[in-house]
Amino acid sequence: MKSADTYHIRYWRWSILSLLFTFHFSFLTSSLLTSCTQDAYEKGEGEYSLMRGDFAEANVNSNREVTSITTDEGETLPLTILQKAQWISRPDTIYRCMPYYNKVKAADGKPAAEVISLGKVPCLYIKPLSVLDKNYKDDPVKFESLWRSKSGKYLNLHLQLKTGYTEDSTAVQKLDAVSDTLITYPDGQRTLSVLLYHDQANVPEYYSTQAYVSLPTTGLGVDSIRLYINTYSGPVIKTLSIR
Repeated sequence: MKSADTYHIRYWRWSILSLLFTFHFSFLTSSLLTSCTQDAYEKGEGEYSLMRGDFAEANVNSNREVTSITTDEGETLPLTILQKAQWISRPDTIYRCMPYYNKVKAADGKPAAEVISLGKVPCLYIKPLSVLDKNYKDDPVKFESLWRSKSGKYLNLHLQLKTGYTEDSTAVQKLDAVSDTLITYPDGQRTLSVLLYHDQANVPEYYSTQAYVSLPTTGLGVDSIRLYINTYSGPVIKTLSIR
């Protein structure tokens, strides 16, 4: 999967994404970009009804076209029409994405995805705090939700970030995930303590915008993750199993 060491957010980018990808979660308020489990959004009345949105992996061919998606529920769907996007820069790889699509029957009678829109989901790859190439910052955010994908490969994080228009081109918010402690319990269970890095970077705090990111968990070698998030209401600590 394409590495995304730092998540950059500009005011105009999120404004456009908010218009393109807003949808409803049953247990959240309103959202941008994605959902993970079936409980988190309304899919419709039947297997082939209504448009749906999923966190997914986009499988990209040598021509930088998405040929199929694999949802967080583990279902791989070929696309009825191959998709291209500006954010796909590498061939023969996998990207984290949020497709809106109709689930349809292909000519062979098997399920396929008729894509309506396809957005990239930034990934925060957890790195040790000791290798962070900048001073640690935890400017506040608004925490909405954290959940594990059904596949177990990702933790999905829903935040709200304060933003506003500025002519300062250097004012770009940054998100990252860094680990500071590995906790080993007497029974052998291991928990990785992770801090959410957030640099407001002089971006005005006029209003809130939705933000979704995924934290890949494959290869961490632990049983659970404890995520520390500094919010406008104070620290929030969430612990989720990744087994």
